[in-house]
Amino acid sequence: METKMAIGALAALAQDSRLAVFRLLVQTGPAGMAASKIAEQLGLPASSLSFHLKELTHAGLLAPRQDGRFVIYSANFTTMNALVAFLTESCCGGNPCGPLPACVAAADSTTSQPG
Repeated sequence: METKMAIGALAALAQDSRLAVFRLLVQTGPAGMAASKIAEQLGLPASSLSFHLKELTHAGLLAPRQDGRFVIYSANFTTMNALVAFLTESCCGGNPCGPLPACVAAADSTTSQPG
């Protein structure tokens, strides 16, 4: 992951509501969740949720997909794992500290494509 992309992802997560949305979608897994359900779960107004979803998608952290009349949002696990790898690239002062486990989502191609 390039530094510029990491900064964008971290900036997108550096807000309470966006962090809560991202964490909810990580917990939900590759099936994702419709925006209305996200708003219901987190108690966010639709107008502000729309802005937060756009910011997270622009940062590559969410993968939206159309499902009928709904847009389903899921966490982009590829980007999440790349961000964790970027942050821990030189951990432990260069000493081996063991491989960090990557989050592996179920085989669903929508989680590996940036939004």
